[in-house]
Amino acid sequence: MSIAAGSFVTDIFLLAVTGFLLLAIAVAYRAVAGPTNQDRVLAVNILGTNTVIVLALLAVALDEPALVDIALVYALLNFALAIAISKFTVERGGVL
Repeated sequence: MSIAAGSFVTDIFLLAVTGFLLLAIAVAYRAVAGPTNQDRVLAVNILGTNTVIVLALLAVALDEPALVDIALVYALLNFALAIAISKFTVERGGVL
């Protein structure tokens, strides 16, 4: 009976991964067609966060703990990229 329950939970996680991938397609459109640079930066940051979520869900669904490590490294890189882009896009006399 635990095999059927595990299969159901795996299917739910894979369904969630599919939903997040569909969301990524919509956000990728905003990254390309965004009217301002801030929209593009935010969309790229959302894509990075979405990738981390998909990797974490796949780690649970496929029982692959190595994917969690990859997701954590990718999250750190995504954060560093967001900070770097923010620093270079702020005008003089702005926030920094």
